[in-house]
Amino acid sequence: MKRRHFIHTLAAAPLLAAETPRQASFRVIYSNDLTNITSCVSPFHAAGAPFRPEMLDATVDEVTGLVDAHFLQPGLGVVPLWPSKVFDLKEHFAWIKQRYGQKPDSFSQFVLNGGDIVQRFIDRCRSKGQAAFISLRMNDAHHKEFVDPKPGDKPGSSIGMSVTRWYAEHPEHRIKPGSLRGADLVLNWAIPEVRAQKLALLRELCGNYDLDGLELDFLRFYSYFRNETPLEQRRTIMTSFFKEVRQMLGAKRWLCARVPCYLPALDELGLDLKGLVAAGLDIVNASAHYFTTQQHDLAAIRKQTEGTSLYFELCHTIWKGDKVQAGYDVFPFRRATREQLHTSAHLAYARGADGISLFNFAYYRQHGQGEGRGLFGEPPFEAIKALHDPTVLANEPQHWFIANGWRAPGMKPLPVPRKIELNKPSKFTFDLAAPRGDARVRIQADKSLAGSEWSATFNGEPLNATQDVSEPFAVPYPSMMAKPEELRAWIIPAKLLREGRNSLEVIMKSEEPVSVLFVDLAFKRISG
Repeated sequence: MKRRHFIHTLAAAPLLAAETPRQASFRVIYSNDLTNITSCVSPFHAAGAPFRPEMLDATVDEVTGLVDAHFLQPGLGVVPLWPSKVFDLKEHFAWIKQRYGQKPDSFSQFVLNGGDIVQRFIDRCRSKGQAAFISLRMNDAHHKEFVDPKPGDKPGSSIGMSVTRWYAEHPEHRIKPGSLRGADLVLNWAIPEVRAQKLALLRELCGNYDLDGLELDFLRFYSYFRNETPLEQRRTIMTSFFKEVRQMLGAKRWLCARVPCYLPALDELGLDLKGLVAAGLDIVNASAHYFTTQQHDLAAIRKQTEGTSLYFELCHTIWKGDKVQAGYDVFPFRRATREQLHTSAHLAYARGADGISLFNFAYYRQHGQGEGRGLFGEPPFEAIKALHDPTVLANEPQHWFIANGWRAPGMKPLPVPRKIELNKPSKFTFDLAAPRGDARVRIQADKSLAGSEWSATFNGEPLNATQDVSEPFAVPYPSMMAKPEELRAWIIPAKLLREGRNSLEVIMKSEEPVSVLFVDLAFKRISG
Protein backbone atom coordinates (compact mmCIF):
# COMPACT_ATOMS: atom_id res chain seq x y z
CA MET A 1 0.00 0.00 0.00
CA LYS A 2 1.38 3.42 -0.92
CA ARG A 3 2.18 5.70 2.01
CA ARG A 4 -0.32 8.36 0.92
CA HIS A 5 -3.15 5.85 0.57
CA PHE A 6 -2.22 4.37 3.93
CA ILE A 7 -2.41 7.80 5.57
CA HIS A 8 -5.77 8.53 3.96
CA THR A 9 -7.11 5.20 5.21
CA LEU A 10 -6.01 6.16 8.71
CA ALA A 11 -7.72 9.53 8.35
CA ALA A 12 -11.04 7.76 7.94
CA ALA A 13 -10.47 5.40 10.87
CA PRO A 14 -11.49 6.07 14.48
CA LEU A 15 -8.93 8.27 16.17
CA LEU A 16 -6.60 7.23 18.91
CA ALA A 17 -4.44 10.35 18.82
CA ALA A 18 -6.98 12.53 20.57
CA GLU A 19 -6.84 10.21 23.56
CA THR A 20 -3.07 9.75 23.61
CA PRO A 21 -0.99 12.82 22.60
CA ARG A 22 2.38 11.98 21.11
CA GLN A 23 5.76 13.60 21.46
CA ALA A 24 7.75 14.59 18.38
CA SER A 25 11.47 13.91 18.14
CA PHE A 26 12.24 17.15 16.28
CA ARG A 27 14.63 19.44 18.14
CA VAL A 28 14.63 22.48 15.80
CA ILE A 29 11.76 23.44 13.49
CA TYR A 30 12.03 26.16 10.86
CA SER A 31 9.21 28.37 9.58
CA ASN A 32 9.38 29.56 5.97
CA ASP A 33 6.81 32.24 5.09
CA LEU A 34 7.49 31.80 1.35
CA THR A 35 7.21 35.55 0.68
CA ASN A 36 10.76 36.04 1.98
CA ILE A 37 11.91 34.42 -1.26
CA THR A 38 10.95 37.47 -3.32
CA SER A 39 10.99 40.17 -0.64
CA CYS A 40 14.55 39.51 0.57
CA VAL A 41 17.80 39.88 -1.33
CA SER A 42 19.66 36.59 -1.00
CA PRO A 43 22.27 34.43 -2.76
CA PHE A 44 19.44 32.95 -4.84
CA HIS A 45 17.26 36.07 -5.34
CA ALA A 46 18.22 39.43 -6.80
CA ALA A 47 16.14 42.46 -5.85
CA GLY A 48 12.96 42.62 -7.92
CA ALA A 49 13.30 39.20 -9.52
CA PRO A 50 10.08 37.13 -9.81
CA PHE A 51 9.63 33.75 -8.15
CA ARG A 52 11.17 30.67 -9.69
CA PRO A 53 10.63 27.22 -8.13
CA GLU A 54 14.39 26.75 -7.76
CA MET A 55 14.28 29.55 -5.18
CA LEU A 56 11.94 27.47 -3.01
CA ASP A 57 14.39 24.60 -3.27
CA ALA A 58 17.17 26.90 -2.11
CA THR A 59 15.27 27.85 1.08
CA VAL A 60 15.11 24.17 2.00
CA ASP A 61 18.72 23.54 1.02
CA GLU A 62 20.20 26.36 3.10
CA VAL A 63 18.97 24.86 6.38
CA THR A 64 19.66 21.23 5.51
CA GLY A 65 21.51 19.56 8.36
CA LEU A 66 20.52 22.40 10.72
CA VAL A 67 16.79 21.83 11.22
CA ASP A 68 14.66 18.73 11.66
CA ALA A 69 11.30 19.93 10.39
CA HIS A 70 10.45 22.64 7.85
CA PHE A 71 7.13 24.53 8.08
CA LEU A 72 6.05 26.24 4.85
CA GLN A 73 3.41 28.98 4.92
CA PRO A 74 1.95 28.91 1.38
CA GLY A 75 0.85 32.51 1.21
CA LEU A 76 -1.48 34.18 3.71
CA GLY A 77 -3.79 31.23 4.32
CA VAL A 78 -6.62 32.83 2.33
CA VAL A 79 -5.99 32.03 -1.33
CA PRO A 80 -4.49 28.58 -2.00
CA LEU A 81 -1.05 28.42 -3.60
CA TRP A 82 -1.67 24.92 -4.87
CA PRO A 83 -3.99 23.48 -7.56
CA SER A 84 -7.32 23.79 -5.78
CA LYS A 85 -10.82 22.48 -6.42
CA VAL A 86 -12.37 24.39 -3.52
CA PHE A 87 -11.20 27.82 -4.73
CA ASP A 88 -11.19 28.93 -8.39
CA LEU A 89 -7.91 30.81 -8.85
CA LYS A 90 -8.66 31.96 -12.40
CA GLU A 91 -12.00 33.43 -11.44
CA HIS A 92 -10.47 35.02 -8.36
CA PHE A 93 -7.70 36.82 -10.20
CA ALA A 94 -10.08 37.99 -12.91
CA TRP A 95 -12.06 39.66 -10.11
CA ILE A 96 -8.85 41.10 -8.57
CA LYS A 97 -7.92 42.59 -11.96
CA GLN A 98 -11.36 44.13 -12.39
CA ARG A 99 -11.63 45.53 -8.84
CA TYR A 100 -8.04 46.53 -8.06
CA GLY A 101 -6.27 46.62 -11.41
CA GLN A 102 -3.69 44.12 -10.19
CA LYS A 103 -2.21 41.05 -11.84
CA PRO A 104 -1.38 37.90 -9.86
CA ASP A 105 1.84 37.97 -7.84
CA SER A 106 4.59 35.68 -9.14
CA PHE A 107 3.75 32.85 -6.68
CA SER A 108 0.10 32.79 -7.78
CA GLN A 109 1.10 33.02 -11.45
CA PHE A 110 3.29 29.95 -11.00
CA VAL A 111 0.25 28.01 -9.75
CA LEU A 112 -2.01 29.41 -12.49
CA ASN A 113 0.54 28.13 -15.00
CA GLY A 114 0.22 24.62 -13.62
CA GLY A 115 2.79 24.67 -10.83
CA ASP A 116 2.33 23.28 -7.33
CA ILE A 117 4.25 25.05 -4.57
CA VAL A 118 3.17 22.59 -1.87
CA GLN A 119 4.23 19.46 -3.76
CA ARG A 120 7.52 21.07 -4.82
CA PHE A 121 8.23 21.87 -1.18
CA ILE A 122 7.39 18.37 0.06
CA ASP A 123 9.58 16.74 -2.58
CA ARG A 124 12.54 18.95 -1.71
CA CYS A 125 12.18 18.33 2.02
CA ARG A 126 12.02 14.58 1.44
CA SER A 127 15.24 14.69 -0.59
CA LYS A 128 17.02 16.71 2.13
CA GLY A 129 15.91 14.75 5.19
CA GLN A 130 13.56 17.37 6.62
CA ALA A 131 10.02 16.65 7.84
CA ALA A 132 7.58 18.60 5.63
CA PHE A 133 4.81 20.58 7.37
CA ILE A 134 2.37 23.10 5.95
CA SER A 135 1.61 26.02 8.28
CA LEU A 136 -1.68 27.74 7.48
CA ARG A 137 -2.51 31.19 8.83
CA MET A 138 -5.88 31.16 10.49
CA ASN A 139 -6.86 34.86 10.21
CA ASP A 140 -4.33 36.95 8.34
CA ALA A 141 -4.88 40.72 7.99
CA HIS A 142 -2.20 41.76 5.49
CA HIS A 143 -3.47 44.16 2.79
CA LYS A 144 -7.09 44.01 3.93
CA GLU A 145 -7.06 47.77 4.52
CA PHE A 146 -7.40 48.07 0.72
CA VAL A 147 -10.53 45.89 0.49
CA ASP A 148 -12.71 48.87 -0.42
CA PRO A 149 -10.52 50.85 -2.85
CA LYS A 150 -10.44 54.62 -2.40
CA PRO A 151 -8.82 57.34 -4.50
CA GLY A 152 -5.10 57.37 -3.81
CA ASP A 153 -4.93 53.76 -2.60
CA LYS A 154 -2.06 51.76 -4.03
CA PRO A 155 -2.67 48.09 -3.27
CA GLY A 156 0.13 45.88 -4.54
CA SER A 157 -0.20 42.55 -6.28
CA SER A 158 -0.20 40.82 -2.87
CA ILE A 159 -3.78 41.93 -2.35
CA GLY A 160 -4.74 38.97 -4.52
CA MET A 161 -3.45 36.65 -1.78
CA SER A 162 -5.46 38.35 0.97
CA VAL A 163 -8.81 39.68 -0.27
CA THR A 164 -11.49 37.51 -1.86
CA ARG A 165 -14.86 38.41 -3.38
CA TRP A 166 -16.60 36.70 -0.45
CA TYR A 167 -14.61 38.75 2.05
CA ALA A 168 -15.33 42.00 0.20
CA GLU A 169 -19.06 41.24 -0.02
CA HIS A 170 -19.46 40.34 3.67
CA PRO A 171 -18.14 43.22 5.78
CA GLU A 172 -20.54 42.14 8.54
CA HIS A 173 -18.32 39.09 9.12
CA ARG A 174 -15.33 41.22 10.14
CA ILE A 175 -14.43 41.88 13.76
CA LYS A 176 -15.07 45.60 13.38
CA PRO A 177 -16.38 46.67 9.95
CA GLY A 178 -15.06 50.04 8.80
CA SER A 179 -11.88 49.95 10.87
CA LEU A 180 -8.46 50.17 9.22
CA ARG A 181 -6.68 48.34 12.04
CA GLY A 182 -5.42 44.91 11.05
CA ALA A 183 -6.76 43.10 14.11
CA ASP A 184 -10.23 44.57 13.39
CA LEU A 185 -10.32 43.66 9.70
CA VAL A 186 -9.92 39.93 10.20
CA LEU A 187 -12.91 37.61 10.28
CA ASN A 188 -15.13 36.78 13.24
CA TRP A 189 -14.71 33.09 14.05
CA ALA A 190 -18.03 32.99 15.87
CA ILE A 191 -19.57 32.75 12.37
CA PRO A 192 -19.66 29.14 11.09
CA GLU A 193 -19.14 30.15 7.44
CA VAL A 194 -15.80 31.74 8.40
CA ARG A 195 -14.51 28.52 9.94
CA ALA A 196 -15.91 26.43 7.08
CA GLN A 197 -13.76 28.25 4.53
CA LYS A 198 -10.61 27.51 6.51
CA LEU A 199 -11.60 23.88 7.01
CA ALA A 200 -12.12 23.47 3.26
CA LEU A 201 -8.52 24.52 2.56
CA LEU A 202 -7.17 22.28 5.33
CA ARG A 203 -9.23 19.32 4.09
CA GLU A 204 -7.79 19.75 0.62
CA LEU A 205 -4.23 19.87 1.96
CA CYS A 206 -4.78 16.76 4.08
CA GLY A 207 -6.42 14.84 1.27
CA ASN A 208 -4.09 15.71 -1.60
CA TYR A 209 -0.61 15.81 -0.06
CA ASP A 210 1.70 13.42 1.76
CA LEU A 211 2.44 15.86 4.58
CA ASP A 212 4.23 14.99 7.79
CA GLY A 213 1.97 17.42 9.59
CA LEU A 214 0.01 20.66 9.76
CA GLU A 215 0.53 23.78 11.82
CA LEU A 216 -2.46 26.00 12.58
CA ASP A 217 -1.05 29.52 12.98
CA PHE A 218 -3.22 31.52 15.39
CA LEU A 219 -0.87 34.51 15.52
CA ARG A 220 -1.33 35.77 11.96
CA PHE A 221 -3.33 37.63 13.18
CA TYR A 222 -4.18 37.44 16.84
CA SER A 223 -7.88 38.40 16.78
CA TYR A 224 -10.76 35.93 16.36
CA PHE A 225 -13.80 37.11 18.29
CA ARG A 226 -15.76 40.22 19.13
CA ASN A 227 -15.88 41.31 22.75
CA GLU A 228 -19.40 40.00 23.22
CA THR A 229 -18.35 36.39 22.58
CA PRO A 230 -17.82 34.85 26.06
CA LEU A 231 -14.74 32.82 26.93
CA GLU A 232 -16.50 29.46 27.14
CA GLN A 233 -18.04 29.93 23.70
CA ARG A 234 -14.64 30.86 22.27
CA ARG A 235 -13.09 27.74 23.77
CA THR A 236 -15.89 25.52 22.49
CA ILE A 237 -15.49 26.88 18.96
CA MET A 238 -11.71 26.51 18.92
CA THR A 239 -11.64 23.05 20.47
CA SER A 240 -14.30 21.79 18.04
CA PHE A 241 -12.25 23.19 15.18
CA PHE A 242 -9.21 21.23 16.35
CA LYS A 243 -11.25 18.04 16.57
CA GLU A 244 -12.33 18.44 12.96
CA VAL A 245 -8.77 19.06 11.78
CA ARG A 246 -7.51 16.08 13.78
CA GLN A 247 -10.13 13.88 12.13
CA MET A 248 -9.21 14.94 8.61
CA LEU A 249 -5.46 14.77 9.32
CA GLY A 250 -5.51 11.21 10.63
CA ALA A 251 -3.86 9.67 13.65
CA LYS A 252 -0.34 9.35 12.28
CA ARG A 253 0.36 12.85 11.05
CA TRP A 254 1.37 15.65 13.38
CA LEU A 255 -0.97 18.46 14.41
CA CYS A 256 0.79 21.60 15.63
CA ALA A 257 -0.55 24.98 16.76
CA ARG A 258 1.35 28.27 16.82
CA VAL A 259 -0.02 30.03 19.89
CA PRO A 260 0.87 32.97 22.17
CA CYS A 261 3.51 32.37 24.84
CA TYR A 262 1.41 34.48 27.23
CA LEU A 263 -1.50 33.06 29.24
CA PRO A 264 -3.83 36.12 28.98
CA ALA A 265 -3.61 36.02 25.17
CA LEU A 266 -4.58 32.35 25.09
CA ASP A 267 -7.91 33.20 26.72
CA GLU A 268 -8.47 36.15 24.38
CA LEU A 269 -8.09 33.79 21.42
CA GLY A 270 -10.18 31.04 23.02
CA LEU A 271 -7.28 28.57 23.10
CA ASP A 272 -7.73 26.18 26.00
CA LEU A 273 -4.49 24.22 25.75
CA LYS A 274 -5.64 21.31 27.91
CA GLY A 275 -8.77 21.00 25.80
CA LEU A 276 -6.77 21.21 22.57
CA VAL A 277 -4.40 18.47 23.73
CA ALA A 278 -7.42 16.28 24.52
CA ALA A 279 -8.71 17.06 21.01
CA GLY A 280 -5.55 15.70 19.44
CA LEU A 281 -2.96 18.49 19.45
CA ASP A 282 0.56 16.97 19.30
CA ILE A 283 2.87 19.98 19.06
CA VAL A 284 2.61 23.39 20.73
CA ASN A 285 4.68 26.20 19.21
CA ALA A 286 4.70 29.03 21.78
CA SER A 287 5.48 32.39 20.23
CA ALA A 288 5.79 36.10 20.96
CA HIS A 289 4.17 36.77 17.57
CA TYR A 290 7.14 38.41 15.83
CA PHE A 291 9.90 38.78 18.41
CA THR A 292 12.51 36.89 20.35
CA THR A 293 11.71 37.47 24.01
CA GLN A 294 12.77 36.30 27.45
CA GLN A 295 9.57 37.40 29.20
CA HIS A 296 6.94 34.69 28.78
CA ASP A 297 4.71 32.13 30.50
CA LEU A 298 6.42 29.05 29.13
CA ALA A 299 6.66 27.24 32.47
CA ALA A 300 2.90 27.57 32.98
CA ILE A 301 2.22 26.54 29.38
CA ARG A 302 4.34 23.44 29.93
CA LYS A 303 2.03 22.37 32.77
CA GLN A 304 -1.00 22.75 30.49
CA THR A 305 0.51 20.72 27.65
CA GLU A 306 1.90 17.61 29.35
CA GLY A 307 2.35 14.75 26.92
CA THR A 308 2.81 16.98 23.88
CA SER A 309 5.98 18.45 22.39
CA LEU A 310 6.49 22.08 23.39
CA TYR A 311 8.60 24.43 21.27
CA PHE A 312 9.61 28.01 21.92
CA GLU A 313 9.92 30.41 19.01
CA LEU A 314 12.86 32.68 18.21
CA CYS A 315 12.73 35.47 15.63
CA HIS A 316 15.17 37.71 13.80
CA THR A 317 14.34 40.71 16.00
CA ILE A 318 13.95 41.59 19.67
CA TRP A 319 12.62 45.12 19.20
CA LYS A 320 10.96 47.08 16.41
CA GLY A 321 11.25 50.83 15.89
CA ASP A 322 8.83 53.32 14.36
CA LYS A 323 8.04 53.31 10.65
CA VAL A 324 10.45 55.39 8.58
CA GLN A 325 7.79 55.86 5.88
CA ALA A 326 4.33 54.60 4.98
CA GLY A 327 3.88 51.01 3.84
CA TYR A 328 4.88 47.49 4.77
CA ASP A 329 8.41 46.38 5.77
CA VAL A 330 9.48 49.92 6.65
CA PHE A 331 10.61 49.39 10.25
CA PRO A 332 14.07 49.49 11.75
CA PHE A 333 14.83 46.48 13.92
CA ARG A 334 17.12 45.65 16.80
CA ARG A 335 18.13 42.27 15.43
CA ALA A 336 18.80 39.30 17.66
CA THR A 337 22.47 38.39 18.06
CA ARG A 338 23.85 34.88 18.40
CA GLU A 339 24.18 35.34 22.17
CA GLN A 340 20.61 36.62 22.52
CA LEU A 341 19.25 33.71 20.49
CA HIS A 342 21.23 31.17 22.49
CA THR A 343 20.31 32.69 25.86
CA SER A 344 16.62 32.77 24.95
CA ALA A 345 16.77 29.13 23.88
CA HIS A 346 18.65 28.22 27.08
CA LEU A 347 15.88 29.79 29.17
CA ALA A 348 13.19 28.02 27.13
CA TYR A 349 14.75 24.61 27.74
CA ALA A 350 15.11 25.42 31.43
CA ARG A 351 11.39 26.25 31.60
CA GLY A 352 10.25 23.05 29.95
CA ALA A 353 10.60 23.35 26.16
CA ASP A 354 11.38 20.21 24.16
CA GLY A 355 12.82 22.15 21.25
CA ILE A 356 13.19 25.48 19.48
CA SER A 357 11.37 26.93 16.48
CA LEU A 358 12.60 29.70 14.21
CA PHE A 359 10.29 32.31 12.65
CA ASN A 360 11.13 34.91 9.98
CA PHE A 361 14.77 33.91 10.29
CA ALA A 362 15.37 34.93 6.66
CA TYR A 363 14.59 38.57 7.45
CA TYR A 364 18.09 39.39 8.60
CA ARG A 365 18.48 39.87 4.83
CA GLN A 366 17.90 43.13 2.99
CA HIS A 367 14.18 43.69 2.52
CA GLY A 368 11.62 46.48 2.57
CA GLN A 369 11.98 50.17 2.00
CA GLY A 370 13.28 53.31 3.66
CA GLU A 371 16.53 54.75 4.93
CA GLY A 372 17.89 54.36 8.44
CA ARG A 373 16.71 50.83 9.06
CA GLY A 374 20.12 49.50 10.06
CA LEU A 375 22.49 47.06 8.45
CA PHE A 376 21.25 43.83 6.89
CA GLY A 377 23.17 40.64 6.21
CA GLU A 378 22.93 36.90 5.88
CA PRO A 379 21.06 35.16 8.72
CA PRO A 380 23.31 33.62 11.40
CA PHE A 381 22.65 30.06 10.24
CA GLU A 382 25.71 28.88 12.18
CA ALA A 383 23.91 29.83 15.41
CA ILE A 384 21.27 27.16 14.78
CA LYS A 385 23.61 24.26 15.56
CA ALA A 386 23.76 24.95 19.30
CA LEU A 387 19.96 25.12 19.51
CA HIS A 388 19.85 21.31 19.35
CA ASP A 389 21.73 20.81 22.63
CA PRO A 390 20.57 22.34 25.95
CA THR A 391 23.89 21.36 27.57
CA VAL A 392 25.86 23.36 25.01
CA LEU A 393 23.57 26.35 25.43
CA ALA A 394 23.96 26.28 29.23
CA ASN A 395 27.69 26.86 28.78
CA GLU A 396 27.44 29.58 26.16
CA PRO A 397 27.82 33.31 26.93
CA GLN A 398 24.56 34.68 28.32
CA HIS A 399 22.93 37.90 27.16
CA TRP A 400 19.66 38.60 28.94
CA PHE A 401 17.43 41.49 27.88
CA ILE A 402 14.12 43.27 28.41
CA ALA A 403 12.90 44.85 25.17
CA ASN A 404 9.76 46.38 23.70
CA GLY A 405 8.44 43.34 21.88
CA TRP A 406 4.76 42.42 21.58
CA ARG A 407 1.93 43.44 23.86
CA ALA A 408 -0.29 40.43 23.39
CA PRO A 409 -4.09 40.71 23.67
CA GLY A 410 -5.16 40.87 27.30
CA MET A 411 -1.68 41.66 28.60
CA LYS A 412 -0.67 44.44 30.95
CA PRO A 413 1.63 47.17 29.56
CA LEU A 414 5.08 45.99 28.56
CA PRO A 415 7.98 46.49 31.00
CA VAL A 416 9.58 48.96 28.58
CA PRO A 417 9.46 51.73 27.59
CA ARG A 418 9.21 52.84 31.21
CA LYS A 419 8.89 56.44 32.30
CA ILE A 420 11.28 57.14 35.18
CA GLU A 421 10.20 59.67 37.78
CA LEU A 422 12.42 61.59 40.17
CA ASN A 423 13.39 59.57 43.28
CA LYS A 424 10.83 56.85 42.54
CA PRO A 425 12.22 53.27 42.31
CA SER A 426 11.56 51.45 39.05
CA LYS A 427 11.77 47.67 39.05
CA PHE A 428 12.72 45.36 36.18
CA THR A 429 12.49 41.58 36.51
CA PHE A 430 14.77 39.02 34.85
CA ASP A 431 14.01 35.30 34.78
CA LEU A 432 17.52 33.79 34.83
CA ALA A 433 18.45 30.17 34.20
CA ALA A 434 21.70 28.81 35.68
CA PRO A 435 23.42 32.20 36.10
CA ARG A 436 27.15 31.97 36.87
CA GLY A 437 29.87 34.51 37.55
CA ASP A 438 29.81 38.28 37.85
CA ALA A 439 27.50 40.12 35.47
CA ARG A 440 26.97 43.62 34.16
CA VAL A 441 23.56 45.21 33.80
CA ARG A 442 22.74 48.26 31.65
CA ILE A 443 19.80 50.55 31.04
CA GLN A 444 19.26 52.42 27.77
CA ALA A 445 17.34 55.71 27.87
CA ASP A 446 15.58 57.72 25.21
CA LYS A 447 17.94 60.67 25.66
CA SER A 448 21.30 61.65 27.08
CA LEU A 449 21.76 60.89 30.78
CA ALA A 450 24.69 63.28 31.14
CA GLY A 451 24.44 65.21 34.39
CA SER A 452 21.86 62.90 35.97
CA GLU A 453 22.56 60.73 39.00
CA TRP A 454 21.44 57.11 39.27
CA SER A 455 21.61 54.32 41.81
CA ALA A 456 20.73 50.63 41.44
CA THR A 457 20.09 47.57 43.55
CA PHE A 458 19.86 43.93 42.52
CA ASN A 459 17.75 41.58 44.60
CA GLY A 460 17.77 44.28 47.25
CA GLU A 461 21.56 44.80 47.41
CA PRO A 462 23.26 48.02 46.19
CA LEU A 463 25.40 47.85 43.05
CA ASN A 464 28.59 49.63 42.08
CA ALA A 465 28.43 51.65 38.87
CA THR A 466 30.87 51.06 36.04
CA GLN A 467 31.98 53.40 33.27
CA ASP A 468 32.04 50.50 30.80
CA VAL A 469 28.79 50.77 28.86
CA SER A 470 30.04 49.04 25.70
CA GLU A 471 28.19 46.22 23.97
CA PRO A 472 28.99 42.95 25.76
CA PHE A 473 29.24 41.01 22.49
CA ALA A 474 29.74 41.79 18.81
CA VAL A 475 26.67 43.14 17.01
CA PRO A 476 26.81 42.09 13.34
CA TYR A 477 23.64 44.03 12.40
CA PRO A 478 23.79 47.34 14.30
CA SER A 479 20.46 49.13 14.43
CA MET A 480 18.66 51.12 17.14
CA MET A 481 21.84 51.05 19.22
CA ALA A 482 22.32 53.51 22.07
CA LYS A 483 24.87 56.29 22.22
CA PRO A 484 27.25 55.94 25.22
CA GLU A 485 25.66 58.93 26.97
CA GLU A 486 22.25 57.21 26.83
CA LEU A 487 23.48 54.24 28.87
CA ARG A 488 24.20 53.54 32.52
CA ALA A 489 25.75 50.29 33.83
CA TRP A 490 26.47 48.47 37.09
CA ILE A 491 28.38 45.35 38.12
CA ILE A 492 26.43 42.51 39.73
CA PRO A 493 28.52 40.21 41.95
CA ALA A 494 27.88 36.51 41.32
CA LYS A 495 26.60 36.01 44.88
CA LEU A 496 23.56 38.22 44.16
CA LEU A 497 22.37 36.19 41.18
CA ARG A 498 19.85 33.39 41.59
CA GLU A 499 17.89 30.91 39.54
CA GLY A 500 14.49 32.24 38.48
CA ARG A 501 13.18 35.72 39.19
CA ASN A 502 15.73 38.46 39.86
CA SER A 503 14.91 42.10 40.49
CA LEU A 504 16.81 45.16 39.27
CA GLU A 505 15.69 48.42 40.84
CA VAL A 506 16.93 51.81 39.63
CA ILE A 507 16.40 55.30 41.04
CA MET A 508 16.99 58.52 39.11
CA LYS A 509 18.00 61.67 40.98
CA SER A 510 17.37 64.20 38.24
CA GLU A 511 14.30 66.27 37.53
CA GLU A 512 14.61 65.90 33.75
CA PRO A 513 12.04 63.29 32.62
CA VAL A 514 13.43 60.19 30.91
CA SER A 515 12.21 56.81 29.67
CA VAL A 516 14.10 53.51 29.81
CA LEU A 517 13.81 51.76 26.45
CA PHE A 518 15.93 48.65 26.93
CA VAL A 519 17.64 46.75 29.75
CA ASP A 520 20.26 44.02 29.43
CA LEU A 521 22.38 41.79 31.63
CA ALA A 522 25.39 39.87 30.34
CA PHE A 523 27.83 37.15 31.40
CA LYS A 524 30.98 36.19 29.55
CA ARG A 525 31.73 32.63 28.40
CA ILE A 526 31.65 29.99 31.12
CA SER A 527 34.73 27.79 31.31
CA GLY A 528 34.80 24.05 32.07
